Amino acid sequence: MTVDLEDQRVFERFMARFPVKFKDSRQEFGTEIFLRDASAQGLKLVTRERLFPNDRISLLVKLPDSHEPLTLNGQVVWAKNRMPGTWEIGLKFHAIRLMAVQRLFKYCELI
Repeated sequence: MTVDLEDQRVFERFMARFPVKFKDSRQEFGTEIFLRDASAQGLKLVTRERLFPNDRISLLVKLPDSHEPLTLNGQVVWAKNRMPGTWEIGLKFHAIRLMAVQRLFKYCELI
């Protein structure tokens, strides 16, 4: 018997396509990493950087408002090599921050 992980999610996942950068990185937003979808518990991103399960990372997400970038912290739970030099990463947040996720969700209607 196989269990569908989608059915076990507490929070619904939504499409969220925004340029991202690693916190404290000198790279510009969206040159090495992009957010693809998110929920209150985590997100999926695409990056050229190879990451490994259990890596802890901090991200800055550039949103189309005048505020500072949204900071998200989490732990890599899976990493898949999709094509040479490109990785899909599943990140689980250290803590659920509903206000931060609400800010992210607010701008998903614009994309």
